[in-house]
Amino acid sequence: MIYPVSTDLFAAKAPLEWAVIGNGILFTAQIPIGADGAVVEGGIELQARQTLENLRHTLECAGGSMLNLTQVLIYVTRREDLATVNRLYAEYVTAPYPNRAAIIVSGFAREEMLVEMVAYAAVPS
Repeated sequence: MIYPVSTDLFAAKAPLEWAVIGNGILFTAQIPIGADGAVVEGGIELQARQTLENLRHTLECAGGSMLNLTQVLIYVTRREDLATVNRLYAEYVTAPYPNRAAIIVSGFAREEMLVEMVAYAAVPS
C-alpha cells in the first residue's frame, strides 16, 4: 500500500504525486519550481537551491528531514554545473551521506530546467 505525502507544492497538471510512501520508504522527484509552478530563473545555482528546498520541504511534510535520505539521483543538463550542485548539496546533507549518483542528461520535459533530483528516504511510520 502506498499513500501520498501532502505538501503545499504547486499541483502538477501531470498525473503524479510529489511524493509517496510505501513500506516506510519515501519516493520523490523534485524539480526547480516555485509556488507559482514556474521553473525558477537565474541559472543552475537558483534552480539547484529551489530543488533542494522542495526536497527538504517534502521530507518535513512526511515527518522526516534530510537526515532520512538514503539515496539521491541528481540529473543535470550540463557537466560543468555539477560543481555548483555539489556545493549547494553539501549545505543540505551531512555525514553519514546518502548514497548518490550524478547523471548528465540531454534535457527534461520542461525545457528550461537544468536540474532534477530523485530521492529515496526511510521515514518514520
